[in-house]
Amino acid sequence: MESGFRSAIELPIAERRGWSAWQGLVTSEGGMTLNTIGNVVHFTGLAWAGGAGRTRAAAPSEPREVSFPSGACLAIRRDVWVDLGGFSAPYFLYHEDTDLGLRLRLAGHVSGVEPRALCDHDYEFDKGSHKWHYLERNRWATLIRCYPAKLFVLLLPALVATEFALLPVATRGGWLREKLRANAEVVRWLPRLLKERRAIQAGRRSDAKAFARACLTPDLDSEYLGAAGRSPLLRSLLRAYWRVVVALL
Repeated sequence: MESGFRSAIELPIAERRGWSAWQGLVTSEGGMTLNTIGNVVHFTGLAWAGGAGRTRAAAPSEPREVSFPSGACLAIRRDVWVDLGGFSAPYFLYHEDTDLGLRLRLAGHVSGVEPRALCDHDYEFDKGSHKWHYLERNRWATLIRCYPAKLFVLLLPALVATEFALLPVATRGGWLREKLRANAEVVRWLPRLLKERRAIQAGRRSDAKAFARACLTPDLDSEYLGAAGRSPLLRSLLRAYWRVVVALL
């Protein structure tokens, strides 16, 4: 953390911005590049650190709202944390900040990034095949818990297509076993997830369309997504599909 972090991370409180949760500006490589300027969620539940790998010059100069704040540098009002139940303990690793961020939005809260609060993250994406088990298991747990019913139904064709698309990707990447293990665990978790879903949706203050527009994107805009993120055709198809989904909500 850089000098002045403590006072900077408290600015959203001092300036009465109305945010319930926020993050600092998270860099990597000793401050040379960005790690996250606010995390991003694709409508299929894939989530990533927004701005990761870009130069420090690409960082926002002013505070702004984000879909959800990164758990790498998270501040949250204590009453909101208690009310929402904090992170979901069974997640253990990965996607727990995505889940919390989406639940914040569902409950009517706003999140942001305070770029004057600077910290550096010793970040490495590739941590072995076991990481994919947690990513895929918790992605589905978040979809089941957080997505409003109408949104989930409209996205179901895309979610099924994503599952089929991930199988060859996982095979080539050497994590197919972890992917299948994640799916099996989600099935075992389903009774608990549905119970948690009912509680989360019962407290929802944001309608499905507002939630979708505020939290989700059709663009696979991450350097970690490889060829899929760079394909103009796939981007056009996903954007067209998303426009239809939002229109029908």
